[in-house]
Amino acid sequence: MKDETTENIPLRIEVIKNYLEERFGKPVELIGTDKLGGFDDTIKKLGYGETFLIKFRKDGKDRSVIFSTMRNDKYGHQYLWDRAHVLMFQYDAGQRLPKHARPLDIGYFTAQGAASSVRDAKAYFLLTEKVEGDDYFLDLKRLQEESLIDQDIERAKALAIYLADVHKEKKDEPELYTRKVRDLVGHGECIMGIVDGYPRHYEYFSDNDFCEIEKLCVKWRWKLKEYTHRLCREHGDFHPWNIKFRKGTDFSTFDRSRGEYGEAADDIAGMGINYILYSLLKYGKLDGPYKKLHDTFMATYLDKTNDSEIFEVIQPFYAFRGLVVASPEWYPNHPKDIRRKLFNFIKNILAAERVEIDEINRYFE
Repeated sequence: MKDETTENIPLRIEVIKNYLEERFGKPVELIGTDKLGGFDDTIKKLGYGETFLIKFRKDGKDRSVIFSTMRNDKYGHQYLWDRAHVLMFQYDAGQRLPKHARPLDIGYFTAQGAASSVRDAKAYFLLTEKVEGDDYFLDLKRLQEESLIDQDIERAKALAIYLADVHKEKKDEPELYTRKVRDLVGHGECIMGIVDGYPRHYEYFSDNDFCEIEKLCVKWRWKLKEYTHRLCREHGDFHPWNIKFRKGTDFSTFDRSRGEYGEAADDIAGMGINYILYSLLKYGKLDGPYKKLHDTFMATYLDKTNDSEIFEVIQPFYAFRGLVVASPEWYPNHPKDIRRKLFNFIKNILAAERVEIDEINRYFE
């Protein structure tokens, strides 16, 4: 049976309307659909699927929902069941994380574009409530040209406080922690999968360099077997493209990924690398307003958690995030000196027994 993606399946208006009436009850008036997730105004240029805003009227009230699909790609999503796994996890786990957009349904398309039983499924979709607000990366982008304001500091604090609250829920299941680290190293969306997404014989980092990085990450996998006591609730993909702020420090997050429980360093590195990246693009190092945000975020988190141990385990998580933001496919417009500094960061951070968070700039050398 041929494996399909939504790119091959006709998403007709009448099909969407019929689905909404099945999910929310008849009658439904479809007002409009808009494709979301363009990358015109962002340094990031790649995502894992397609997202649509669907507006409809039910019982005299206007509603908006987010309709998400996944595409067949080389990051561990080649098979139908790969994509089903991701969306089923997001539907289930997204309901149990504070401030996360509420998943409403998960469904299927047949090759003809109609909804049917699981045995006939050709593509999967996820329906999520629409959360209002502006993407957090727009705050970081603004600071390329404008000055830091008090709200920027307060938002960095709010994100750190949120993660501290999320991470305080612990779980005694060592095998689950081990799985998290194994997935970090070998999963198609993580270190080895991202490495495989680079061109062979890449001009800024040789095949041998990537091989050495993978060897170091395997060593970290074995080292982290001693830290299974750290297993905690996490978001799993906490970065500025998955956060929307409304007024002040009121925000929501979405796209929870890669496991309900894991390592707190995963979320901290996911946000921290973006303060670092935007600062590199502006200053060539961690400096200025981005350093202030980075330091505020880290200091607030440490004040709330007292988790100094995190700097003994965060190295491979930083390496993963570094590989993503250095990728020419995900971030195609970086100057060559920025890519070189990011690769230096990855190598140096993996070689460090403990990360000196106040001395980030020396890892770029």
